[in-house]
Amino acid sequence: METDHLGTEHESTDADAVARAALAPRMTLNIDTVKELWSKTYNTQGKPDWSHIYPYYHPDIVFQDSIQRIEGIAEFVALCERLTKRCEELRMDIHSIAQNGNVIFMNWTMTMVFRRSPSTPIYGTTRLVLHEDGRIIDQRDYYDLWGDIFNGIPYFKGPYRKFMHKFFG
Repeated sequence: METDHLGTEHESTDADAVARAALAPRMTLNIDTVKELWSKTYNTQGKPDWSHIYPYYHPDIVFQDSIQRIEGIAEFVALCERLTKRCEELRMDIHSIAQNGNVIFMNWTMTMVFRRSPSTPIYGTTRLVLHEDGRIIDQRDYYDLWGDIFNGIPYFKGPYRKFMHKFFG
């Protein structure tokens, strides 16, 4: 719930988040600011809050990971909101970060806690490509979703690893 300038409470929408993102002031993105911003997003107890990083995303953001590809800031905000609703808690530890020109890479461990499930660590890398205006125009997250999840399931980890070794090396 949000309160407007008249003191009336109303439900916040993805469109509200997009509008606020377009108007919010921004720092220049580099390895220091990215690490600071992402640490604020995830490393609190409970649900993540991405609202402070939306201004750093270009309206034409393309986001892709092992599950999906989305285009546009409204779809990106909706993705973040869905993940927030699914998780009881979400943490991210950034292990290393590097920048070459307009490309920033991060190696991380994301730990997701779902209702009635043990915490699930996922190990991955993110590539951020900065637009000429300094905002993120492309984000690609690389991770082995199934392998990381199957590692936490008794009786499934061994057969999955054998299958992967047999067919993929």
